[in-house]
Amino acid sequence: MGVRKRERAVQLKEAKKDIAFAKLNNCPTSPRKMRLVADLVRGLEVEKALAILKFSSKEASRRLEKLVLSAIANWQAKNEEADVENAALYIREIRVDGGSMLKRLRPAPQGRAHRIRKRSNHVTVVLGAQNNT
Repeated sequence: MGVRKRERAVQLKEAKKDIAFAKLNNCPTSPRKMRLVADLVRGLEVEKALAILKFSSKEASRRLEKLVLSAIANWQAKNEEADVENAALYIREIRVDGGSMLKRLRPAPQGRAHRIRKRSNHVTVVLGAQNNT
């Protein structure tokens, strides 16, 4: 491995230290319902986002709260010497994508059947540190 390549690898590793992410796959909630909750906390500081999620009445907020806590734990694992309170973590990115669909049939009048699509979603949360001290 060349010297420049090694230096570049070290720079990239240092740049990635101030971000952490967590993913939730195949969450059995429709993406639209999850996006409503995700829009509430996008771009906020972590403490404020957790307070909003904790007191939100929507079911999706419970799952999102656990996901943000997991992302915080992932950030702590990367930055063992840093303090969470001093790092000023914020939600840099939160993405909700559609997942797989369970297709079911519901009986309808006159011998027909209507298809029911039970949707799921994938959520990705990326945390960033404003000042890494």
